[in-house]
Amino acid sequence: MPKKKRSKAFWNNIKFKYKLTIINENTLEEVVGLRVSKLNGMSVLLTSLVVVFVITATIITFTPLRNYLPGYMNSEVRAQVVQNALRLDSLQQLVDRQNLYILNIQDIFSGRVRVDTVHSMDSLTAIRQDSLMGRTKREEDFRRQYEETEKYNLTTITLHPEARSLVFSLPMRGLITDHFDVVKKHFGVDIAASPDESVLAVLDGTVIVSDYTAETGYLIEIQHSQDFISIYKQCGSLLKKEGDRVKAGEPIALMGNAGTPGSDSLLRFELWQKGRPVNPEAHIVF
Repeated sequence: MPKKKRSKAFWNNIKFKYKLTIINENTLEEVVGLRVSKLNGMSVLLTSLVVVFVITATIITFTPLRNYLPGYMNSEVRAQVVQNALRLDSLQQLVDRQNLYILNIQDIFSGRVRVDTVHSMDSLTAIRQDSLMGRTKREEDFRRQYEETEKYNLTTITLHPEARSLVFSLPMRGLITDHFDVVKKHFGVDIAASPDESVLAVLDGTVIVSDYTAETGYLIEIQHSQDFISIYKQCGSLLKKEGDRVKAGEPIALMGNAGTPGSDSLLRFELWQKGRPVNPEAHIVF
């Protein structure tokens, strides 16, 4: 019974109306009188919050502002960002080259560079560049080691200039645990990620295989332009079927549990072009 009384008293307190009055100081005449309760005040506040939320969500959804939010940038804007970055890099290289050319002209006028050693503008630019970028023993050892490890990398013979126009998306956010190695017949990269992480298409294309095998688990393959095929192995579940058209960055599958509670799942991602395996790290920054 006391509980019911407390509940009734609470609601009476919430619904109790107060009168807000504005009185003329000189005549003591009531100018405005308003009767409100705590319930009315809370209702007005909640309604205002809902209206502000709806207006904000509408602005973000239907205006370019959504491109500034993480995960909402579309493929066209991403491609434009990459193209602008490449143009900026080219302009920086051009400015550096012009600065080297001007410095070398100054060296010729001062007599530090003999005129008969200059054969062209390119050689003039290279004179100072070569002198400033002399190789150290550590750089020579690194170059030798890199050339030895990349000797069997097929991407050096399968890459084409037209592939530079493609903007590849990440297949999945995670950590690479095993890299591309033709000698070991490892034609892709292994990416560790949390279970139920989304697997994304790296380019626009058409699903040509969506199946399950005992060796690779759930498998999905996508045909892209310029004879590229991306392969996603060891998925937990598939979201697309054969013949579906997909966009770059669109979820196509989900990762499953690796088998041990709390352990990460492993995605085998491969990239092929014209029937040859391509190192995914040559096109995608993981």
